[in-house]
Amino acid sequence: MTIIEILLRRRSCRRFLAREVDRETVEKLIKATLTAPSSKNTRSTRLAVITDRSVIERLGATRTHGTSFVSDAPLVILIMGDQAASDLWVENCAISATVLQLAAESLGLGSCWVHVNGRPHVDGQPEGMSAEEYVHSLAPQSARWRVECMVAIGYPAEEPRPRRETDDSDKVVFVE
Repeated sequence: MTIIEILLRRRSCRRFLAREVDRETVEKLIKATLTAPSSKNTRSTRLAVITDRSVIERLGATRTHGTSFVSDAPLVILIMGDQAASDLWVENCAISATVLQLAAESLGLGSCWVHVNGRPHVDGQPEGMSAEEYVHSLAPQSARWRVECMVAIGYPAEEPRPRRETDDSDKVVFVE
């Protein structure tokens, strides 16, 4: 598959087969993710690779809505930033997460980004525990870095729906 084909094919995947992602494939994902561009080549992105079923099942409760599907993923990668390395750690993490999802697609895996940074653990309780604090409680090794998102990864349980054609001409301007 060319990069254009990967970009056009990739969709968020929230249903995974009960099939582990082998270590060699995980290593390929890590290597690809760590090649992502970063501001001033600060390489501020950090990763936590989670395969422990009990931790993954609890990650499904990171937020009140939109995270329950994570519990069924065989692999979750936390995308984190080292604030001491760059003030643009959020942007660097976003680029890394995108590279990870494209790499996953190229290897026949499905993935879905779950936003963590700035979100509450429980809706309606902004003064309570944050989603990030909850994630750190499950993966304390990650506590020295900020969590931007987690990416659930696995073999898709179904084929993605084809992208529907849209007229996006109003989203582009040409300056010639």
